[in-house]
Amino acid sequence: MTPAPAFDLATIGAGLSFAAALDELSGALDASRSVVVSAPPGTGKTTLVPPLVASRMTGRVIVTQPRRVAARAAARRLAHLDGTPLGTRVGFTVRGERSAGRETRVEFVTAGVLLRRMLDDPGLDGVGAVIIDEVHERALETDLLIGLLSEVRELRDDLTVIAMSATLDAPRISAVLGTDEYPAPIIDHDVPAFPLTERWAPSPVPRLDERGVTWGFLDHVAATTASAARELISDAPEADVLVFAPGAREVSEIARRIRDTNGAFDVRELHGQIPAAEQDAVIRGRAPDAPARIIVTTSLAESSLTVPGVRLVVDSCLSRQPQRDAARGMTGLVTAAASRSSCVQRAGRATRQGPGTVIRCADERTYAAAPARPAPEIAVTDLADATLLLACWGAPGGAGLRMIDPLPAQNLADATEVLRSLGAIDDEGRATAEGRILARIPTDPRLARALRDGSPVVGTRLAAEVVALLGGDLRIAEADIAQAIIALRGGRAPDARRWRTDADRLERMVAATPGARSGLDGVGLVIALAFPERIAHRVERTAEGATFLLASGTRAGVRGPLAAVEWLAVADVARASARAAAGSGAIIRSAAVLTETQIESAASHLMTDRVEAQFAAGRVQARRERRLGAILRSSSPVRASAQEGRDAVRRAIRRDGLGMLSWSEGADGLRRRLALVRREFGDPWPDVSDTGLTEAVDVWLAPELDALAGGAPASRLDLTSALRRLLPWPDATRLDELVPDRLEVPTGSRIRIDYPPHDDATARPVVAVKLQECFGWAETPRLVDGRVPVLFHLLSPAGRPLAVTDDLASFWSGPYSQVRAEMRGRYPKHPWPEDPWAAVPTRHTKNRSAR
Repeated sequence: MTPAPAFDLATIGAGLSFAAALDELSGALDASRSVVVSAPPGTGKTTLVPPLVASRMTGRVIVTQPRRVAARAAARRLAHLDGTPLGTRVGFTVRGERSAGRETRVEFVTAGVLLRRMLDDPGLDGVGAVIIDEVHERALETDLLIGLLSEVRELRDDLTVIAMSATLDAPRISAVLGTDEYPAPIIDHDVPAFPLTERWAPSPVPRLDERGVTWGFLDHVAATTASAARELISDAPEADVLVFAPGAREVSEIARRIRDTNGAFDVRELHGQIPAAEQDAVIRGRAPDAPARIIVTTSLAESSLTVPGVRLVVDSCLSRQPQRDAARGMTGLVTAAASRSSCVQRAGRATRQGPGTVIRCADERTYAAAPARPAPEIAVTDLADATLLLACWGAPGGAGLRMIDPLPAQNLADATEVLRSLGAIDDEGRATAEGRILARIPTDPRLARALRDGSPVVGTRLAAEVVALLGGDLRIAEADIAQAIIALRGGRAPDARRWRTDADRLERMVAATPGARSGLDGVGLVIALAFPERIAHRVERTAEGATFLLASGTRAGVRGPLAAVEWLAVADVARASARAAAGSGAIIRSAAVLTETQIESAASHLMTDRVEAQFAAGRVQARRERRLGAILRSSSPVRASAQEGRDAVRRAIRRDGLGMLSWSEGADGLRRRLALVRREFGDPWPDVSDTGLTEAVDVWLAPELDALAGGAPASRLDLTSALRRLLPWPDATRLDELVPDRLEVPTGSRIRIDYPPHDDATARPVVAVKLQECFGWAETPRLVDGRVPVLFHLLSPAGRPLAVTDDLASFWSGPYSQVRAEMRGRYPKHPWPEDPWAAVPTRHTKNRSAR
């Protein structure tokens, strides 16, 4: 067999600055099977590195891109420069589209395509090199690829792996791609940048509100673009304008506004939801005699693609970012400030071919406050698909793989729970036979399971259509999935062709089951099979829309026709924007109507029918409740069983504390006395703190729990007797000796001792007594075997405090004389002797005492 001729690198690299780095790269490849390439966008690394590597080996070179449009565009460009038909020496494979054959030497693919290909071919038979492009974006699938390839290279020392990017943490990637002893060599190619002029155009209205990007801000971006474009084109008619918006909706709205006000420009949209032919037309550039273009794009053009002719960039400084809200069980895209590194990448699109300008639709302070870099997707997104792939690979949770970052523990735990509920992994995290089947269906495992389980019920075609829609990132007007399918079937939606291709492919992956193609009653059931925890019931309706409660406990709003529906199967629920994070901020973005019968079929495992008892208003109350997760379906009063009542009281005590019980003066006093003895002696005296009594509630309060469970009110409980159950024997016989309830003073009066609160570790027992009753009392009484002196509050005849002391002898010898001087004129009928030591203690006035 005659070997295929080598690529003509001189012809392919003509005019590309990276051609100057090819010799250095070749030298690195002679010394190492892994290399890191860092070079600015537009220098030609994506075009030149693959043919260079292919010319050095016999196996196929696989080049991954994070997006389908980038993979197609890169393949077309290299095939064009090589002078060969696309699909022969150079080809591509993306989801739903393939142009490659047996003779293909360089194949561009998305990272997801290669990941699933590796499940069937772990050794990558026939592949000589894998080039991972745009590593800096830290897409989840790219991170996973690096981990899996690290293990493949341990078995295949002939496999070359190259990581490429414009702005990446090269030393970190080098350490991961290489070995502990020998990091991968780094090829750092830099070129002098053309001058960039920065301008600022802050919006006069807020960029975001609780529902996302405001219409006023879109007006501002469109007006700023149109004005700047007129100025640019008058000076450089050959120049084009690139406008960055956070998402496809904002792209369309900005483009429409510009078209409505300026007919002189060719306004184009560029994002992942437009047909491939339109994407390719934008990337090819414009003819010399064509009008100037204004291209409104998402982050798609930030780094993956080079759009020729751009000299002006207008940046909204916003981006759509994945975000996981574990508390609400939501994962989705949230609009927020774009990172500064992303904004630098966007601005660089204006200086590929000459001096350029960037206009940022924010002020400098807002720009400076944005995060420096975007968070890696592995840290913020749902990991169910990734976790299943790793389980199928034989590395549950990524164990043993060299990865840039490990899977976050909580997100991994959540994903593991989802996969176990699907039967996709076992208790050790290993893939089951069912899991391996689900992993080969190119969609989220939950959607894959819905496709398999829904097909026998609603028909294979409808199930495939629903899953293709939900897995295809397609627009869904007014959140109504059923209406979206009608539009797609009629070919009216721009994504209809791609959706139909995806649905065809999914349909072939499951056993054919008959079902009416035109019927839409089963749409909600398919969604509910995938996401039973997102079944939602309407709880409130207003003129603006409705609020639904999801089975997971999340509340979310919806507008439009679906607001009139009682039950929904929700496919996508997410925060509306970063600003909405303080409130619920949850918006239903796609859903379908669901019937009661379908709920029974899809979510029987979430249904409960049990008695819920609670302790409220001093009594045990119980109701029989039927629930679907957090959704209450029916409730009726019943009598609680003894066990249910006891459990209700225990929960109330744990939740509300012991203050919910009715503490009499005697019970509170006994608790205070016990607390003081415990403070001084410790065991075996009981711990009567809130924590101690709560933990021992079944010991000291058992009969009272039974009484409460039987319907007795809390006000009737005798907590004094209950506390005495905790007394240790025989030590309990000394309780009144150690901490008496009352103290006898010299007059014979028995004064109640005020013991400190049970939770005060420093306070002392107090006796408040009239000063005259203590004349001649020298020895201050001490409690708890002499450990704790009593603190006396000596009172006036009217019961007002005159002095506080725990040393009576010192008081009579000193401060008493001043008290006598101040009080004898105010209370002349009461004795105020000069010598308190010789005076007779009394409770009465002088005259009564004399009698």
